[in-house]
Amino acid sequence: MGRRIGLLLGAAVILILAVAASLAIGARPIPLDEVWAALFHPNGSETAVIVHDLRIPRTVVGLAVGPALAVAGLVMQALTRNPLAEPRILGISAGASTGVVLAIAVFGIGTLAGWIWFALLGALAAGAVVFTLGLRLGTGSSSPITLALTGAAVDACLGAVIYTLLSTSTRTFDQFRFWAVGSLSGRSLDLVVQAAPILLLGLVSAIAAARGLDGLALGDEVAVGLGHRIALVRTTAAIAAVTLTGAAVALAGPIAFVGLAVPHAARALSARFGTGTSHALLLPLSALLGGVLVLVADTVGRIIAPPGEIPAGVLTALVGAPLLVALTRRPRLVAA
Repeated sequence: MGRRIGLLLGAAVILILAVAASLAIGARPIPLDEVWAALFHPNGSETAVIVHDLRIPRTVVGLAVGPALAVAGLVMQALTRNPLAEPRILGISAGASTGVVLAIAVFGIGTLAGWIWFALLGALAAGAVVFTLGLRLGTGSSSPITLALTGAAVDACLGAVIYTLLSTSTRTFDQFRFWAVGSLSGRSLDLVVQAAPILLLGLVSAIAAARGLDGLALGDEVAVGLGHRIALVRTTAAIAAVTLTGAAVALAGPIAFVGLAVPHAARALSARFGTGTSHALLLPLSALLGGVLVLVADTVGRIIAPPGEIPAGVLTALVGAPLLVALTRRPRLVAA
């Protein structure tokens, strides 16, 4: 227990440092004492405006999106028994993207505040289709495989719809690419407030499914023998995966590799410190590490290509891909 608490506290400290860096580092660096003063004693200065209007919103969005994608990826990997599972594999990200494209092309909506609900509805609809078909077509031990295959089919189908709409409308393409790159820039706190109930539902569902996911890792028969209700566990986990991914993608666009790489990093750390791989530990650890990865990627993206910035989604892919390659060299950890 002591090691688990120590590991979580260590990850929390790193996340706090990432938050501080997100508030202080950018095109205009701000000393931490000035950041502190702007947070608690705003005086209308340029520094206070930068902190409150620009950096706090994107930091809060990062703190919402990173943990949501990481936890969703962890749940998906456990649910499908596929170590390469992540939000894209079940078609949920494609559903959110389809919702945004339809909002632009059909309804003429051109703002993030308008897109978020279409993205959420698209993600929820795609997730509902995938899990309904997957769990009906697959029974027993074949369900995870069927689920993954169904998700891949839905992802491919929705991808075709997206590219058809984009290829026939330059206006739709110009607006959609701003969202599709995956970024924390330009998001407001109002968007986080709108997505908060969905995020909360997803987190509660993930926590409720944690013990059942430990049982599923041992196989359906063992899980039933341990007293878990398999159908209920899968349904609860599916709700967690769909809602967390839908809300995160709606907020920041399809940020890559967070849901894939972070759960493996959490397992690697757990193995390194001998704390076990129960989901009661991996869920909060993945949430903390997901926030760290997204905030660090966003912060680094602001300073490596001045006066512009590189979106967080690009940086997470650049960081996540080598991390995943390194982890795959240790099969025991990837298969855990």
